[in-house]
Amino acid sequence: MASIMFQGTASNVGKSVLCTGICRVLYEDGYSVIPFKSQNMSLDTYFDKNGKAMGIGQALQAEACGLEPMAYMNPILLKPCGNHVSEVLLLGNLVSKMSSEDYREYKHSLVFELERIYEEVKNGFDIVVLEGAGSPAEININSLDLSNMEMAKISESPVILIADIDRGGVFASIVGTLQLLNQEDRKRVKGVIINKFRGNKDYFSDGIKMLEEIISIPVVGVVPFIDINLEEEDGACGIKNNVVAKSSIEKEKEFEKLSRHLRENLDFKKIYEIIFEDEKLTK
Repeated sequence: MASIMFQGTASNVGKSVLCTGICRVLYEDGYSVIPFKSQNMSLDTYFDKNGKAMGIGQALQAEACGLEPMAYMNPILLKPCGNHVSEVLLLGNLVSKMSSEDYREYKHSLVFELERIYEEVKNGFDIVVLEGAGSPAEININSLDLSNMEMAKISESPVILIADIDRGGVFASIVGTLQLLNQEDRKRVKGVIINKFRGNKDYFSDGIKMLEEIISIPVVGVVPFIDINLEEEDGACGIKNNVVAKSSIEKEKEFEKLSRHLRENLDFKKIYEIIFEDEKLTK
């Protein structure tokens, strides 16, 4: 069993969609793949065949892997209720409503739960594709960041950092994120993806070289902006999620379109090396 985790320099950098596409590529390449997001915050909810709640992103990723979506792929789900209060769900079941202060105390008890759940989830699969949430560099609140580096430690996963060039300041966001990580966490980051690129990539090559010299981490791809009709959670583009209404045929076409796009723009040889730590286990 191997694993890879994708974290972002910020929210809405495209982690969910990229993870969906990467799940699909690995699945097409003959690997048994399962998605996993330890903690998600979302108002939009998917209910698995047992009626358990999970994030829509992980439901899409499961389908991209040819799997039935199950709540254990997103064991912790937070549903905001307003006034700094959220419903806390574990394995799709409501624990209680908690204030942010109460949850900061409660989540220490969730480390053991995540260790137990992940140990069960990973069995029987070649690769686990983990997705982080927000940024791993929120230094004022991440003494125990269940969404990002704490989960990377639990799963012993290498990390690829995703940054969104469309919002501007991409070099500063990458360098700044890495600088704010502690030394142990920074060592986990083995690659960088620059997402939502617009324009001629040839003109960007010098910037990539300079960035790699600064961070000493390879850029494993620059992914051009693409219109994929797989809605992100909470309607990040201003459109409510309609994943349930899509036919399986429509989703398959979008998965295939996304897979082709990523194969053209990501260095999957390098990504496989990161996943398998150069053990030459690729098929």
